[in-house]
Amino acid sequence: MLGAALAALALTFPTMPTSAAAAPSDGSPGRGYIGFRLLEAQVVRRDDPRALKYIVDHLKPGTVIERRFEVANESGTGHEVKLYPGAAKIADNQFAFAEGRTPNELTRWTSVKPSALTLRPWEKAEAKVTSKVPDTARPGERYAVVWAESGAPPDARHNVGSIMRVGTRVYLDISDSGEYADFRIKKIIALRSKDGRPSVVAHVHNTGKRALDLRGKLRLSDGPGGLDAGAHPVTEGTTLPPGGSGTVRVDGLDRSLPAGPWTARLELESGMVRHSLSTRLTFPKPGGTSAAWITDSSNRPYWYAGAGLLALSGIVLLLFKPRSGRATCVNS
Repeated sequence: MLGAALAALALTFPTMPTSAAAAPSDGSPGRGYIGFRLLEAQVVRRDDPRALKYIVDHLKPGTVIERRFEVANESGTGHEVKLYPGAAKIADNQFAFAEGRTPNELTRWTSVKPSALTLRPWEKAEAKVTSKVPDTARPGERYAVVWAESGAPPDARHNVGSIMRVGTRVYLDISDSGEYADFRIKKIIALRSKDGRPSVVAHVHNTGKRALDLRGKLRLSDGPGGLDAGAHPVTEGTTLPPGGSGTVRVDGLDRSLPAGPWTARLELESGMVRHSLSTRLTFPKPGGTSAAWITDSSNRPYWYAGAGLLALSGIVLLLFKPRSGRATCVNS
């Protein structure tokens, strides 16, 4: 009943499909792609850009949630696709998924129906993931991946088999209270490598109770002679666990960038939590560092409650063994 009530609050909308493919190491053509696309999301998170990529939910014990998604055979060959949840964790400030069907607490609460699909060439089909949180569940955040997997054994034309996996991250927080997410930018460091290439590193502390996937941009303006170096994206991939600290980097700055000083404005976000800061920054000589300690920034914590969403991104890992292989794609 509660699960049905939550499903009634879902917002149906199109999202960008994500695919994974495995290519044989012998140079012969690949055998197709598997696409994975979310079909609905909770209305409460419609303004949360992070929720447009992952299943991100905050639930009380005893709650049931459901999400529909689409699996597509994006090839001219039929595929048998297995659907299942797999364990994941945050390690070394990255979202890390386990091999195969490795279980954890969240996967034991989660099921996918149907558990397998037979897809003709270019065919699409819907499936549903359900998580049933026990009444006795302890507070805290859990992590998993919902996978769609298809395998192709070696044959007369391919001496390397392959396994393709495509899926979406799941961040499920359990608590009787509201959801709290926040972070603090502690300092920003200007670097210049030995070969003269500048970069910027920001130290960030997760002061909330949810994991953070940090993204953002750095703008350099008001430099020597009034120069404006424009905006540069933060390298994505940093995931901070609750209470954790780590760094984000801005690379790709022009080697000829003057030392400064510059007005550096850093904008970071994770979901609906957005912080920014401005400081004067000078790049050092090659091989050096220059730190600016932050005393004031737009730190605005965010309280919110809601359910989530799914989709994929674009890291594909190919692992080939004699007569077997694997391709994996999961949101980054």
